Amino acid sequence: MEAIILAGGFGTRLKQVLNDRPKSMALINGRPFLEYLLDFLLASGVNRAVLSVGYMRDMIMNHFGSRYRTMLIDYAVEEEPMGTGGGIRLALWKVEGMRAFALNGDSLFRVDLNRMMQAHAKKRADISIALRELQDTSRYGRVKMNKNRRIEGFEEKQQDAGPGYINGGIYIIEKLFLMEPEFRGRFSIEKDCFEHYVSSAKMFGFPSKAYFLDIGIPETYKKAQDDFQRFGD
Repeated sequence: MEAIILAGGFGTRLKQVLNDRPKSMALINGRPFLEYLLDFLLASGVNRAVLSVGYMRDMIMNHFGSRYRTMLIDYAVEEEPMGTGGGIRLALWKVEGMRAFALNGDSLFRVDLNRMMQAHAKKRADISIALRELQDTSRYGRVKMNKNRRIEGFEEKQQDAGPGYINGGIYIIEKLFLMEPEFRGRFSIEKDCFEHYVSSAKMFGFPSKAYFLDIGIPETYKKAQDDFQRFGD
């Protein structure tokens, strides 16, 4: 299996704690966050990853090179910011198979990737999105799906939004779907792809109660220092 990791984030909300590092290289107990993410992928059977890099990419490329443990590493270099969609599409050109996982480089969602891939294949989906159930979805917005787990819509962030499913930041994307001509240049995978094509694409949710944490704000970055002690050994 192959995976794409969006690793070009600026980490604007973490500037005070990053010390001139890209967000995906934020240190968690002395180790870059990306190492924990790659360890999770390796344990799940992913043997090749394409890192979509831009901001301070030399730090990432020099640290990992062409291999991390037994995983082969390649890079898709954004010469200018291309958005989440543009970064994934650029990396898909480096994917050898017909589909790949795509992950945000600032969150860890320990989904059963093998079961997710099996569900994706069974439904012949264009896109599958790992969903995390939360009691408070106000920070993320919510994803709506029917009883067959087909995604029907996305709700914006709302205060006091209550419980529901959020986009967990792990996707399976069919290469041919995102290689259509309308997906060119800079675009958002969430807004310009998922939301725009929700009624026409075969888009399914994969709910999971697995561990989830994004390190995008100082509070969750601090929480990761304690939580991640049991990961990546």
